Amino acid sequence: MGGRVKVALFVPCYVDQLFPEVAFATLELLERFDVEVDYPAAQTCCGQPFSNTGLARDARALAERYAEAFAGYDHIVCPSGSCVANVRHQHANWIGRETAQHGAAARTFELCEFLWDVLGVQAIEGRFPYRVGLHASCHGLRELGLAPASERGPDAAGHAPVDKVRRLLASLDGLEFATLERPDECCGFGGSFAASEAAVSTKMGLDRLADHERGGAQVLTSVDSSCLAQLASLMKRRGKPIPVMHAAEILAGRAPTGAAQR
Repeated sequence: MGGRVKVALFVPCYVDQLFPEVAFATLELLERFDVEVDYPAAQTCCGQPFSNTGLARDARALAERYAEAFAGYDHIVCPSGSCVANVRHQHANWIGRETAQHGAAARTFELCEFLWDVLGVQAIEGRFPYRVGLHASCHGLRELGLAPASERGPDAAGHAPVDKVRRLLASLDGLEFATLERPDECCGFGGSFAASEAAVSTKMGLDRLADHERGGAQVLTSVDSSCLAQLASLMKRRGKPIPVMHAAEILAGRAPTGAAQR
């Protein structure tokens, strides 16, 4: 692709308020590949909480704000599979399919998706000598196609999605993956679901943690900080913490806190 790639960085509200280190890691990783990064100050929430709970007026207002804030950018990059899925698949319900398909919504990418599909990055230099439990978040897996889903086979042509997050992480020297019995099962977060169905949400999260523990995970990672927050909270209550790191942090060269190297 000719010239330096310029992108707008979309930082979801919960990353901005609770996990700013993920945003900084995303910025550093993009700049490592000579991407020119802009941060539109007018951005705010993508509207996912309102869209998920059927609050049409609020979801529409935020979808319109998103379209205005990111107008004119060829690529918008975000370190959150769920927020990107909301923008790409739900904004059309609020601002019209035609507007969404030809506007900012269609040009919004999850970080690993952007690295793999747009920049053509298939390996990243670095070292991470830990056994990693990779949590495939539901939105990234089933709405963005970041990896094959177990309930779906290949398409009619025999093709299945490339596991982009795993492939990028696997390129780091020393990284090993924990073997999971159910590698693409939900962590139980689901936004408001975790509050309205707390018992079910907790049981689902504990099941996921047990699978990672059996696989010997030393670090848990995902492309969604919300999923990691759910799992970290459950581990804290049990007194059995495993460090959690967003995939952007690992790929940017961060080291975990409290995990012994293999």
